[in-house]
Formats: sequence, structure tokens, C-alpha cells
Amino acid sequence: MTLRVRFAAALAAVLALLLAGCGSSEQEAPQGAAAPGFPVTIPHAYGQTTIPDRPARVVTVGYNDSDFVLALGVVPVGVRQSIGAFDSSTRPWAQQALNGQRPEVVGGNELDIEKIASLQPDVIIGLYSYMDQATYDRLSQIAPTLADPVKDVAAPWQEQTRITGRALGVPERAEQAVADVERRFTDARDANPQFAGKNVSVTLVASNEFISLGKDDLRTQAFAGLGLGVPPTTQTLSSEQIGQLDAQGIAVVGVPPATALANPVFANLGATRANRVAFLGEESSPVAGALGFSSPLSLPYLIDQITPELARVYSQPGA
Repeated sequence: MTLRVRFAAALAAVLALLLAGCGSSEQEAPQGAAAPGFPVTIPHAYGQTTIPDRPARVVTVGYNDSDFVLALGVVPVGVRQSIGAFDSSTRPWAQQALNGQRPEVVGGNELDIEKIASLQPDVIIGLYSYMDQATYDRLSQIAPTLADPVKDVAAPWQEQTRITGRALGVPERAEQAVADVERRFTDARDANPQFAGKNVSVTLVASNEFISLGKDDLRTQAFAGLGLGVPPTTQTLSSEQIGQLDAQGIAVVGVPPATALANPVFANLGATRANRVAFLGEESSPVAGALGFSSPLSLPYLIDQITPELARVYSQPGA
């Protein structure tokens, strides 16, 4: 072998070693470690979603999801505006957690997908959004997205809190939030033993219609938490069916008393004549808004607001 050939062979060998070394260095370079508990995979109505790391930028697209995120110490960068007459931006139970921050609004009846994308979220949470498959697919192209746990079914507030805690990487804080609110309910029940074993007709009055809210509507969760029995399903009542509202107690939300009492059938119910009706506020009232959120932030507020009036109702003869 000539000197020139031996030199070329040696040079090739050195180059091969250098290239191999570079390749080995790139493969062995440490990657950024995910936060403890991540990645986390969460099932929902459209399959399951993996969140690779603790999210810093959170967009909520459910009607109440912003409260659950706030309750766990995160201010979302984008939120869905609640539907109805209540101005959710002013809700008193959330102001301390917001700490003066005002998240961007990403929709109301409809979601603004481009707005959501512009906020560059790390995760999109819609556990109470009733989103369809097409919306989920579009949102998933922007960031890991959580849809409703079960399609067209509102999750109990405890479950929604725990799922949100997993998504944010704070499951222990979620458990503590659940325990704190459940303790508040226990204290209210203990202070009002007259609630035990009693039923309540939770009645939403809107556009001259009387709607009996059941366990399938999250707005009854506060009453169930106080130990009062509610019907299994929600039903819009015809004039002939309003008599079904007669119960040991009735809770009315959505209209002032005079509007509900203008209906002669309602006015002549046994509970109405016996002064066993709690009028809890018009549609634009904070109480109506708090019922709609039914979150770890709004439920303690609700307990303080509605328990005294319910205590009066269930202290009446016949209750």
C-alpha cells in the first residue's frame, strides 16, 4: 500500500470516528424533563388526550371551566363567555382568584377558533362545553384538548375538579378543593337538620316557561349538596303540568317573585300558599350565575347566599 493510500485510509477512519462521536453526542444530549406527573393521559368523550408537560397557557372553552382552573391556582389566558343575562366577568366569587387579570374572550354561543389559536395555548379545557366531534378535531390541531368526559352529560363538580387537577398537574390541590367544599356542605347540613329527607322543586322560569330542573342539570348540585332531594330529570312543564312543582319546598330562579306568581297555577300550589317558596334571584343575578357555574369557587358562595332562605322555607308548617 502506498503512503498516499495509507494516509487516505487513516483520514477516512478519523473522519468516521468524528462523525460517529457527533452522532452519539446528539443522541445522548439530555432532553428537557417534564414536570412531575407528566405526561398525563386523560380520557373523554372523543377518546383520550395526552398532555406532555405542565401547561402554562390555558384556554377554557367550557361554560364554567374557567372557575375550576382558577380554583386550582391558574388564571386562563382565554375563556368562554357564559351565556345568559349574567355578566360572568363580574362574578364576585372569582375576583380574588383573578387578581385583577382579564382573560381574553374566545367565544360565547360559538367559539372563535382563530382567537384560540392566536393565544398559543398549551392545553384547551372544555369539560362542560358540549363540543361536537368537529370542534374537538379543530381544537386538537391547536393544542391538547379535553372534551366533556361523557358526551352531552354534565360531570359532577367533584369529577370536573379532579380532571382539571390532573390536566394542570395539581391533583393534590384538586382533592383539597373538593374536600373543602364538601366540608362546607356538611357544615350547612349540620346547621339545618330540617333539610334531611326533604325534597325541593328547583324551578327555572324563562320566557314564561316553567322548567323543573333535575339531577341531570348541574344547577341542582348545590341543593343536593345541602341534602335536599331533586327530581331525576329536567322537564319543561306545560300549563297543565305546573302542578308537578308542588313539593315540600320550591326554589325559583330566573324571574322576580311577581312574575312567577302571575301564573295562577303556580300561585295556587300548596307550597306557594304556605310560603314555602324561595325566590333566589333573576337570571342576571349573581345567584343565578353561581348556580350556572357550580364550581369549587361558586358553591361556597351559593351556600352562603341560599341557605338562609331555604332554612326559612323548611321551617314552615308542612315542609
